[in-house]
Amino acid sequence: MTASAIHRTGEDPAATGTRTTDPAGSGPAGAKTAGTSTAGTGRAGPPPPAGPGRRSGRRRRAGFSAFSHGFLILWAVLAAGPLVWAVMTSFKPSGQILESPWSLPASPHWRNFADAWTTADLGRDFVNTVLVVGCSVAGSLVLASMAAYVLARFVFPGNLFIQLLFMSGMSAPVVLALVPLFFVLKGMALLNTFPGLVLVYIAYSLPFSVFFLTSFFRTLPASAAEAALIDGASHLRILFQVMVPMARPGLVSVAMFNLLGLWNQYLIPQMINPDPDRFVLTQGLASLAVHQGYKGDWGALFAGLTLASLPQLAFYVLFRRHVESGLMAGAVK
Repeated sequence: MTASAIHRTGEDPAATGTRTTDPAGSGPAGAKTAGTSTAGTGRAGPPPPAGPGRRSGRRRRAGFSAFSHGFLILWAVLAAGPLVWAVMTSFKPSGQILESPWSLPASPHWRNFADAWTTADLGRDFVNTVLVVGCSVAGSLVLASMAAYVLARFVFPGNLFIQLLFMSGMSAPVVLALVPLFFVLKGMALLNTFPGLVLVYIAYSLPFSVFFLTSFFRTLPASAAEAALIDGASHLRILFQVMVPMARPGLVSVAMFNLLGLWNQYLIPQMINPDPDRFVLTQGLASLAVHQGYKGDWGALFAGLTLASLPQLAFYVLFRRHVESGLMAGAVK
C-alpha cells in the first residue's frame, strides 16, 4: 500500500492490522530476512570480542608455560652440567685443571685415558663390571618376567601378599642387609667371588623389576595368550614366545634402571668383594682417588669417570624410545 493510497483512504495500516514490507530491508522485517539469509548460507558471524576473563586465562597459560620451560632448562643444566664439565676436564693435564678448572683444554691430553685404563687398572675393573652387571641384569629380567607374568595373569590365594612382599623389599635399606649377606655368603663359600656378587645383585634388583613388570603385563592384551593356550602351547612357551616379545619396551625400561643402579653400586661390592683383582669400576675409581693422595693425577681420575659414564649414556641413547614407551605403557592401563 503506497503513501498516496493511505492518504486517500485515511486508514492507518497499524490500526487495521495490515502488514507492510520494506523492500530495502531497513525495517524489522528486513533485518529478520537478512538474518535468515545469513543463517541459510551457513556463514558464521564475526567472533565475539575477547573479554577480560579470556585475556587473563591466556596470560596465566603463557606465564605457566614460561615457568615450566625455564624450570626444565634449569634442570637440564644442573643434570648435564657436571657430566659435560667432567668430560671437558678429562682432556686436560693435572696442572691446567688446578690452574683454570673452568677453561677449555688447550689441547686434548689423550694420555689421561691411557693412564686410567692401564696404570690404574680401570680396564680390568671395566671388564669385571660388564661381566657382573650383564649377568645380573639378564638374570633379574628372566626371574622377574616369570614372577610378574604369574602375578599379573593368575588369581590365586596369596597373590596380593606376594606382591606386597616384593614391595616391602623395595622399601628396605640395603645397609640393613649387608651384615647378614656377609655371613650368608661366607657360609656358602661365595664371599669374594663373582657368582656371589651376581646373586646379591639379582636379589637387590628383583623387587623393583617384579613390581614394574607386573603392572606392565596387566596392560598387555590377554587374547594372544588365550589363543596360544587354545593351540596347545604351555604357559612357559606362552611367556617367552608370546608375552615377552610384546613386553619388550617394559623389559628394556627395567634393564635400563637396573643397569644404572648396579653399574654405580659401591657399598655392596665393597662389603662382599674386597679383592683388588675382582674390583668393579666404582671400587677402582675410589681406590685411584685414595691412593693418589696429595699428588693426584686428576686428569686420569676424570678420564676414569668419563669411561665409567659413557656406557650408561650410550645405552640410554640407543634404547631411549623403548624406555619412554615402556614407562608410558606401564603408567596407564
